[in-house]
Amino acid sequence: MTDPRLRLRFLGMSVLLLALLLGGSAIAHFKLNLNVRIFHVVHGEDGLDIYLRTPMPYLVADKTGPMGPDDLPAPAPYTFNRLEDGMPMHLVAVEALLKDPIGLGLIAADDLTIEVTGERLPLNVVSVRVHPNGSEPGFATRAEAEAALAGGSVFPVDAGATYVGDALVDLHLYAPAAGGFGDYRISVSSDPGLPGQEETANLLLDYRDGSPRTYRSRGLMETPVDVSGSAVAAASTFVIEGIRHILEGLDHVLFVICMILGAATLRSLIARVTGFTLGHTVTLVLGFFGLAPQGAWFIPAVETLIALSIILAAADAVIRPFSDRHNGRAVGVTALIGVLHGFGFSFMLQNILKVDAPNVWQSLLAFNIGVEIGQLLIVAAAWPLVLILRSRPAPVWRVASLTTAGAASLVAAYWVVERAGAIFA
Repeated sequence: MTDPRLRLRFLGMSVLLLALLLGGSAIAHFKLNLNVRIFHVVHGEDGLDIYLRTPMPYLVADKTGPMGPDDLPAPAPYTFNRLEDGMPMHLVAVEALLKDPIGLGLIAADDLTIEVTGERLPLNVVSVRVHPNGSEPGFATRAEAEAALAGGSVFPVDAGATYVGDALVDLHLYAPAAGGFGDYRISVSSDPGLPGQEETANLLLDYRDGSPRTYRSRGLMETPVDVSGSAVAAASTFVIEGIRHILEGLDHVLFVICMILGAATLRSLIARVTGFTLGHTVTLVLGFFGLAPQGAWFIPAVETLIALSIILAAADAVIRPFSDRHNGRAVGVTALIGVLHGFGFSFMLQNILKVDAPNVWQSLLAFNIGVEIGQLLIVAAAWPLVLILRSRPAPVWRVASLTTAGAASLVAAYWVVERAGAIFA
């Protein structure tokens, strides 16, 4: 038998892994509460036109006053508070909004910074529109953004009471700059203190010389985004997002690790990685363009099957160790599993990129390249460790592989139960 201390070490690592993973979200790809901000920045001869769509809490959530005698905070600008079942709720103050909509735009202009050669440009508010969620016009393209802010009322007269969290704000801002300019930096200084705000999806489309560039940034954008006319620079933001998505998607990481455990040789590993790549590339595209079932059951069903795929890969790793006779089967199986994971990737991408957005194919390709890089980073980190462990006495490898595969299976089994319940909810 192997050294008891080694066995205890692997057991401790497994328990820690299990605790960390179970503490995370089981639905890693599809978040209905994902907040998205869209920036259309249009270059003109005399400056920039900025068309911005943002959830209203980003503008006002950090501007409430101290608690009053009624146990409610002083309302933020353009909001009022009321208690519902003992909980303070924040609603849009329609009268204040209709009286002075430009003031709401000035809040956004104060938070937004556009720098050219280190100097901040002044921002003027041209128009403001507020929409209850679900009634907003399209905003995916420049034409849609311009139309959304060109006419109509500041707020729908028949909308009724609207929670601030269900309100979207469209803004047209203008940054004058004589003679125009090229590169700039854009950032947002507000910190609304919202749960999950670090996952904010920011999509920036820069229009110059008739060739729009699409940039992607995550979080509050307190770190400036450098914007240029470079197609490579724009695409790199989606590459980075693809890398982050697979490395932060614990179910993807566990599947790749189990896939590595089951590969006998580098040739076998390449075959498995190739199959996985082929599978997820196809369904990432199909899922993104809506060429998949649209029923409410589909997303949790895919998420459940992704969890099951981890258990399958873990079982394959321990049942057929050091078997390199079935590369064709390995490619086929991992390709089918890749089909599931590709849908998972597409669910996330749909939240940050619209089908009719400019340069959508370039953004899709860049995101997929990022996913591949993330996958290869996992392989590069895990494969040498696997080779080292296999070079040790057989019991060492057996304990290591069983412990790792077992921990991954336990986590995946938990996800299966949790996700399967959502299929019929």
